[in-house]
Amino acid sequence: MRVCFVSRRYFPAISGMSIYAANLLRELVGQGHDVTMVSQYYGDPLRRAVYGGGPPPPVSGVRVIGLEALGEQDGGDFERDVETMAATVAAEHARSPFDVIHAQYGYPTGWAALIAARRLGVPCVVSIQGGDGHWVGSCCETHRLAMVRVTEGADALLIGGRSFAEEVRDRLGTPINRFTFVPGAVDTTRFTPGEGWRAGPVRILYHGRVDRRKGVLDFLRALTATGGDWIATVSGIGPDADTARTLAAELGLGDRVRFTGYAEYETVPDLYRAHDVFASPTYAEGFSNTILEAMAAGLAVASCRSVGVVDCLRDGENGVMTAAGDVPAHAAALTRLTTDHAYCGALAAAALAEARATYSWTAVGRQIAGVYAAVRGATGAPVDEALPITPCRFRAEPHLL
Repeated sequence: MRVCFVSRRYFPAISGMSIYAANLLRELVGQGHDVTMVSQYYGDPLRRAVYGGGPPPPVSGVRVIGLEALGEQDGGDFERDVETMAATVAAEHARSPFDVIHAQYGYPTGWAALIAARRLGVPCVVSIQGGDGHWVGSCCETHRLAMVRVTEGADALLIGGRSFAEEVRDRLGTPINRFTFVPGAVDTTRFTPGEGWRAGPVRILYHGRVDRRKGVLDFLRALTATGGDWIATVSGIGPDADTARTLAAELGLGDRVRFTGYAEYETVPDLYRAHDVFASPTYAEGFSNTILEAMAAGLAVASCRSVGVVDCLRDGENGVMTAAGDVPAHAAALTRLTTDHAYCGALAAAALAEARATYSWTAVGRQIAGVYAAVRGATGAPVDEALPITPCRFRAEPHLL
């Protein structure tokens, strides 16, 4: 099949969804599909420092087209970028027709993909990701209407798990039966365990977007009450990188916590293998790819009973879970993992077995390709492209949408 994948990701790839997209495309190519990716990116140096940026890198076997998010960078004019994406997809379709258009994120990419699909008479698949369910649509009437039209009009809606689907239902009114549950995935041939426990401090890792919504500030506060002998690493870049460094200094964490900044994806498996425990006190996820990577790398995971996390972790079975924002409870969880090696090892072993059995890219890629086959030939009803432009807090900080 000819597949157009429309991605909202900025390079260098720093988010789980960036990695998810690249791995999915490789899997589709491996299945014999002809894949084109149209991807947004940031060119603005200031925004690139927070979320990464620059044109998308090549993906073997994929035609890659980068579109700088000029409207988004210019006062949060998402609508200009939506039209650019839709026009680009149409131009590629004229060059060689697509069988399906698949967008990552409901807005703005899913809205652009749905517009293009209905103009071209091609089926549209949309993956609902993190912010789509957590806040996009509750921010303003413009984005609420766009998200509702996407969830009502797409030929298939993919989502990571039931807890996230329930949040989207509660925010946007989308019936649960509109969703096809497709979990996150991890390359279990690359993410493998290291040598295991060794003498010295227990090594705790926070890896991902350095953002208070991901719990990085809670993690640092919890470390001040974490017992045992430990050292910690905060890996990644994000909107709260400077705030996190300042907080660590204020808390007197000193040399026990190091900040390593952006990690090239090729080096990330070794990063996990150099640690024993993975901390992710996140407030909400679509489906946490970093948790899956940690599980596959044989780390014990301490996270929260948050949307998107409860679909892959079970407290006391394959991880430790606390309430989001409960810093003392997170400190207690980390203390047990740093002092009870038998308990920590048992959780890590259970997580590793589950990662290998359930979250392989082969299984997930085949499921998504099956969705493409099911919607092939669908044309869908026309979509009302007009949206009222209303005030939105994300126009001032569009990178947070």
